[in-house]
Amino acid sequence: MKNSSSSKKFYPFAFLCGTTGHSFKVSQKITNHINEYSCKNCGCQMTDSFNGKLVRLDNKKKEVNECLSSFFQKKQKLRLQRSI
Repeated sequence: MKNSSSSKKFYPFAFLCGTTGHSFKVSQKITNHINEYSCKNCGCQMTDSFNGKLVRLDNKKKEVNECLSSFFQKKQKLRLQRSI
């Protein structure tokens, strides 16, 4: 039998986000224009979408960001090699 408890975590300072809004900080830089953010209070994770808006970071978007990051790093290494 399955447990009917919620899978969401409880954060003691999450009520701040409900009243004053999230306080995001950059957790990972993907490219020059795309970042991943996490809220300092509740741990909510967001990312930049391709149209410039913040969207909730789910597994699919996290996988896309990882592939994009590895492609971007390879491209930067190739540019450095060509400039030398």
